[in-house]
Amino acid sequence: MKKVYSHLSAEERVRIDELRNRDGLGVNEIARRIGRDKSTISRELRRGLWFASNENDSYRPYRPKRLKTGAWTARPFYSAMTAQRKAETRARRSRKPLRMAYDPLLSWVMDALRKGWTPERIEGRLKVQFPDDPRMRVSHECLYRWIYAKPQQTLDLRQYLPRGKRRRTRAKGRGSKGPRIPMRVPIADRPKRVDSRHEFGHFESDTVIGTAPSKRCIDTQVERKSRKLFARFIPDKSALATARAEYDIYSRIPAPARIDRTWDNGTESSCHLLVDEALGMPAYYADPYSSYQRGTNENRNGRIRRYLPKRTSFDDMSDEDLQAIVQEINDTPLKVLGWETPNEVWYRELGKVMSKTSHPKTSVALTN
Repeated sequence: MKKVYSHLSAEERVRIDELRNRDGLGVNEIARRIGRDKSTISRELRRGLWFASNENDSYRPYRPKRLKTGAWTARPFYSAMTAQRKAETRARRSRKPLRMAYDPLLSWVMDALRKGWTPERIEGRLKVQFPDDPRMRVSHECLYRWIYAKPQQTLDLRQYLPRGKRRRTRAKGRGSKGPRIPMRVPIADRPKRVDSRHEFGHFESDTVIGTAPSKRCIDTQVERKSRKLFARFIPDKSALATARAEYDIYSRIPAPARIDRTWDNGTESSCHLLVDEALGMPAYYADPYSSYQRGTNENRNGRIRRYLPKRTSFDDMSDEDLQAIVQEINDTPLKVLGWETPNEVWYRELGKVMSKTSHPKTSVALTN
């Protein structure tokens, strides 16, 4: 049977006052005598403190023990009158109802989640579909917190999210365990103009790992402005194999369209200097455990995972199979691009860059 909770009454507060100040009883004994839980009594004793040095219940003397008004003012004590006044003040305060307690909103959100809609899409669609109903509103952040809250854990709502992680990742990164990449240049040193995505030719890099025991992986490179994805199979996650895949991708791109790239802190990029020197394309590194600083690449990797879920072996796949997936991803319109496809934006921006410069495509052979 579900427990029913009730607030302390004025009479109970008077009884607590007597048992505490007159009889000097402890929390456990007071709780037993009035039939309440000890945590309720402990919380009430903290809330109902009254400082005899001043009538203002918010007044806190700097050194109450040095006040010359009598021994009974040496410390604050519980006052039934003060406690009741504070309780009535709390009760009068307006309380904002729980957003997801509104049944029509809850039902609509659950249906949208089952369709595979993201919290951000749900937030935006509610404003369009219910423009005059303020109760049919919920922010994407509120939705994420609601989905991962303990009362909803039994429903396992995270299964409807694109990633479906067991726990929400931190918005900010953790500390680094130590440098593992030689000549590492942090993202803080990357030109600030790259952040706005107004300039074409800046890339983000990562590796998509297959299932064990196979060591075969996918090297991915994404251009930040157009969101165009490039991918190559590599035999393993070694630094040299990754460097060769990078060189194979970037050497086919005109030099004005490949300015720099941003990696995470995986050791597969340890040979970045080979590509830096061969192509004149510097590498920058995101802060440790801060994948949001390379959100474009993480998003494209997530699209690859829709075709190749985790625990999928890459051994039986050909490069033609991978390129077919990449082509379909690059031909999918995106809201962030005004419903253009990454390929459309890529070729338009590439044409602009090449029309402004007469530099030929230059590169130097990558050697061991």
